[in-house]
Amino acid sequence: MEYDVEKIRSEFPALERTVNGRPLIYLDNTATSQTPLRVLEAIREMYVSHKANVHRGVHTLSQEATDLQEQARRHVARYINAHSEREVIFTRGTTEAINLVASSFGSLFPAEGEIILTVMEHHANIVPWQLLQSRRPGLRLRVVEIDDRGVLDLEQYRRMFNEHTVMASFAHVSNVLGTINPVGEMIRIAREHGVPTLVDGAQATPHMRIDVQALDCDFYVFSSHKMYGSSGVGVLYGKEAHLDRMPPYQGGGEMISHVSFSGTTYADLPFKFEAGTPDFVGIAAFDKALDFLEEVGVDRIAAHEEHLLRLATDGLRSEVNGLRIFGEAPRKGAVLSFLVGNEHPYDFGMLLDGLGIAVRTGHHCAQPLMERLGIPGTVRASFAAYNTEAEVEAFVAGVARVAQMLG
Repeated sequence: MEYDVEKIRSEFPALERTVNGRPLIYLDNTATSQTPLRVLEAIREMYVSHKANVHRGVHTLSQEATDLQEQARRHVARYINAHSEREVIFTRGTTEAINLVASSFGSLFPAEGEIILTVMEHHANIVPWQLLQSRRPGLRLRVVEIDDRGVLDLEQYRRMFNEHTVMASFAHVSNVLGTINPVGEMIRIAREHGVPTLVDGAQATPHMRIDVQALDCDFYVFSSHKMYGSSGVGVLYGKEAHLDRMPPYQGGGEMISHVSFSGTTYADLPFKFEAGTPDFVGIAAFDKALDFLEEVGVDRIAAHEEHLLRLATDGLRSEVNGLRIFGEAPRKGAVLSFLVGNEHPYDFGMLLDGLGIAVRTGHHCAQPLMERLGIPGTVRASFAAYNTEAEVEAFVAGVARVAQMLG
């Protein structure tokens, strides 16, 4: 079946707007994707017809809101092939999900131990472990390096495991380099040593099928807003045996069974980790974003994005002198990070915005990786289901024009 990008684009009203008098070319999808009409309509419908707090009400609106939230939870569980919907925890995003694991699961670590990370991690998969380390000074962070293509040193990773290793946490896909890490093999190595794993899937879930049971990871985290859903909603998948052992991350309503001043008992999974009123509107809308991904087909989206990435990469190499591309792994997602000569990425981004082209500039919340690369930041273009060949051509021409303007 032909990939009908124009039909897909018709679902995204944001793509009809202009920026600085030019049609918007949105290439900042790694940061956040645009939102289809079916998700916007679901948000409106929740506010118009079903806005009531979930789980605690016996009235009709509360029951409807609860049903829509729990329908979304079941959909997420199917989407990632979780063993049970009890293993799906709704959070505010990937960042909160990692903080939850570091704080709660991390409290079960021995007083001394080692946590394995990689140099390509987003700050969200570094700082929570550092915060844990500040509370538990006996913990030590160990960092796996990459080669100049952006490929992880798997042998170094393998050698890092020892009797002191308590956790391995790593990105499925780098948000800067686009590198797709061999997470299946990384999990298998950790499993041989009895070490639990967390996979940061924020950049993977919009672009590939995820099967957490096949991966056999202990935790997998991702965000709605990168998957054509609304902001403020994330998912923590965790194996039920771990979640049962972990203490609550926050206290309040919803996560309790019974409260008295002499003591409190906690709710069953998944609610033990969902204190307070959740973003039930965004969660219900996420259900529709998953419908979109399944209807178009995540494999077909990935093939389309890979085609655009090749066009953009070949075009820039052909048209732009002094181009430096960061991230040339054999297995790579639809992310193109680059610099031209010694020009500052912010200057490039501002001038491209003048042409209606939205890209991301800076360190991309990956300063340790920038230090490894020896640069302050990059210009980053990233592609999604709705981007077109014509937009890629305009992007290449825009970069060439800006490069010429900057000399």
